[in-house]
Amino acid sequence: MSENPTSEKTLLLGHSPDPDDAFMFYGLAAGKIDCKGWTFKHILEDIQTLNDRSTRGELHITAVSVHAYPSIASRYALTSCGSSMGDGYGPLVVARDKKQIEDLRGAKIAVPGMTTTAILALKLLLGADAFEPVVVDFDKILNHVALGHADAGLIIHEGQLTYSNHSLHKIVDLGEWWKEEHDLPLPLGANAILRDMGTENMNEVAGILKESICYGLEHRSEAVDHALKYARDMGKDLADRFVGMYVNEWTVDYGEVGRKAMDLLLRKGAEAGIVAPIDAIDYVG
Repeated sequence: MSENPTSEKTLLLGHSPDPDDAFMFYGLAAGKIDCKGWTFKHILEDIQTLNDRSTRGELHITAVSVHAYPSIASRYALTSCGSSMGDGYGPLVVARDKKQIEDLRGAKIAVPGMTTTAILALKLLLGADAFEPVVVDFDKILNHVALGHADAGLIIHEGQLTYSNHSLHKIVDLGEWWKEEHDLPLPLGANAILRDMGTENMNEVAGILKESICYGLEHRSEAVDHALKYARDMGKDLADRFVGMYVNEWTVDYGEVGRKAMDLLLRKGAEAGIVAPIDAIDYVG
């Protein structure tokens, strides 16, 4: 980084402009918790952009796809809070017509980015080179598929609940498939923290992030109201349902099962040649 905001206790915090991240960081954004002298500047960008920025170490704390973590592990550790896990649900593949999973091999599939965990899971299901990915902004994929510009679409965020509004059909739920295969949740997103901050600062800041998550869970209605600003095509009830899918006990702490799921997903990805092998994951906080 060209400057060192850490010395001034100002931290750049990157996350997606979607309801679950907004809910998670409501306590911070609304000044509801003690930040212990730190100032957080919220940087809202889509997850693929955040993945790309993390490779350059541009943000002190950032949401990242689990798929992207092996490529940035030398720069970042993971906070023990902030994960997004799909426990029997997750990213979807949708299409205009009803199809079988086998029909996706060789298909042109609109995807939200090449280092998202969604595409990692899809490659593990179909084969790393079994389909033609076309990168489309995550919030434009449903229209892209509905208009016939791709054979299918890989859907993340709130599109998992709103795809039927576009007269599209679910082909496969990757979180459901992973659960059936391994009896584990599918780890999708994580919070990464820059190692250059130093161990003491990393642990203190991770604790602040955890407090923000807990504040949202303890003040759910007001946190969901805040998250609604980032909820496309959703009212409060549906936004609350979506938040509940991805901000829960896994988000407060991975726990033993969450860590096991992380290790397995990255090991499977490495065995398939999709990600680089990684040693034990560092968790802080």
